[in-house]
Amino acid sequence: MKIYLNGKIVPEQEAVVSVFDHGLLYGDGVFEGIRAYHGKVFRLVEHVDRLYRSAAAIALNIPMSREDMCAAVVATCKANGINDGYVRLIVTRGVGSLGLNPYLCKEPQVIIIAGAIQLYPKELYETGMNVVTVGTIRNHVEALNPRIKSLNYLNNILAKIEAINAGVLECIMLNPQGFVAEASGDNIFVIRGKTLITPPVWCGALEGITREVVMQIAPSCGLAVKEDVLTRYDLYTADELFLTGTAAEIISVVNVDRRVIGGGKPGPYTLELLKAFAVETKNTGVPIT
Repeated sequence: MKIYLNGKIVPEQEAVVSVFDHGLLYGDGVFEGIRAYHGKVFRLVEHVDRLYRSAAAIALNIPMSREDMCAAVVATCKANGINDGYVRLIVTRGVGSLGLNPYLCKEPQVIIIAGAIQLYPKELYETGMNVVTVGTIRNHVEALNPRIKSLNYLNNILAKIEAINAGVLECIMLNPQGFVAEASGDNIFVIRGKTLITPPVWCGALEGITREVVMQIAPSCGLAVKEDVLTRYDLYTADELFLTGTAAEIISVVNVDRRVIGGGKPGPYTLELLKAFAVETKNTGVPIT
């Protein structure tokens, strides 16, 4: 595998960062997960725009233009022969002292990894998955805003530990007010009747790129779309329920806290959205050339 590191594409053995990098010491940095489909990078501009918004929110100056960043992602995919794959784009604060002061870090590090990913077993996309709600509360939006896609994922990891200990692969996190925020690594959608509902970002959800795509294509599948506050009751009584994410794509949830959802199988609207999403990934993207 070849890695993009600060302007150069190098063998993975040479892709190293200092132990004094604040990305390692404090989780001080931002990242994006991006997908490539059919030889094209999907929603690349949107991902890069979000990366720069996350960086601006933590006062991190990315040392290259957005256009150059997009070109670097494409070049890394090309160097690794990626046709269908996953890209991890990372910007760390860079080398500093053992103290917290981020302004002592003079050179941010830009890292791009392009390879494969398999988040959930293939069969779960056909049968649906089971999830639980967990006790780990989503970060308060005024403590560490979840709209910042930062390297500090401990909040999500603690929730994931609860999920795995409960015998499932994913979980639902609530915000400090007790409303549904998101899964540990995915956005969440409820279908009730002909309406698609997802929590607003002020409830503690990341502004997911796949979330945005689903909201755009839903009307073509006969669904009205709205952002609204959701409780566990809304999950338990949903007609259909699914998660979205760059790695997860769209995956149906058929059981929440041992409550069967939608008859225990992926619902018709979810299946229709899956088809529409596949068309979207096939027809759009930045070519890897």
